[in-house]
Amino acid sequence: MKIIPLAFDSFSTRSVATFVDTKGCKILIDPGISIAPIRYGLEPHPTEVRRLLDGWNLIKKYIKVADVMILTHYHYDHYNPSEPELWKGKKARVKHPTENINISQKGRAAEFLPKIQNIAEVEYSDGKEWEFGKTKLTFSKAVPHGPATRLGYVTEVMIEEGSECFIHTSDIEGPCLKEHTEFILKGNPSTLFVDGPLSYIMYRYGLKAMQNSVDNLIEIVKKTDVEKLVIDHHFLRDLKWKERVKDVFAAAEKKGIFFGSAAGFLDRKDELLEANRKELFKTHPAKATAGGEIAKFIGEE
Repeated sequence: MKIIPLAFDSFSTRSVATFVDTKGCKILIDPGISIAPIRYGLEPHPTEVRRLLDGWNLIKKYIKVADVMILTHYHYDHYNPSEPELWKGKKARVKHPTENINISQKGRAAEFLPKIQNIAEVEYSDGKEWEFGKTKLTFSKAVPHGPATRLGYVTEVMIEEGSECFIHTSDIEGPCLKEHTEFILKGNPSTLFVDGPLSYIMYRYGLKAMQNSVDNLIEIVKKTDVEKLVIDHHFLRDLKWKERVKDVFAAAEKKGIFFGSAAGFLDRKDELLEANRKELFKTHPAKATAGGEIAKFIGEE
């Protein structure tokens, strides 16, 4: 099994797009990418825009060879509603559009799914599993997008091939809840990609959720056979992310496992352009960009 993170916040874009290549099939999880419309009162820097467009072109390259396309929920950093034709001929496994879903995502699903219904093999994924050759694909039941359900629900994804097990949590913002963690503990992954706490807006996320996430991550480190634990997405919008999970780093080091960002997983340096947008404009003065060719990538998650 080969796991390739395509676009992540540690690469300077809002995304968790991940390609998984097994002997049974080629799977692309959440083929979307986005950019923060406003951060620190500033629109995107041109450098961020270049990363965004490069990331989207890379995702489209992998879409061409994917057999299975997964959509864990209907936030715009996880799929691109303006290019439904990219789903043509794919086995589409998507979050249920009417069950365990908030009003916003329900409307988006109703608009998007009819556009791919006749060009892709669309099946709802919540709590289901499929086998493609010797590759097994399992989805969690719908779990809250974070500590509450205001932002809706998501599905966690598990891919198994032989002795290898990979879990991609999508947007659980943690894991801050018991139901987030149970799927991971039961799956016992060798590699885990978790999106991490929404700590860059802590006033909304909450200190209790933050502590729960740390405690649950330590439990995962101690109770599973995980060898590589990637934490990214929302969490890498926080410049203090390493400090906030220092106890997880300690637990991981004690057990001898990798714990770090998607960039670190690829032996690359973190490039947190959004989190450093204020400094970026100071060191590289430029005219902000918030329209034109990137308009379709900007919007509410």
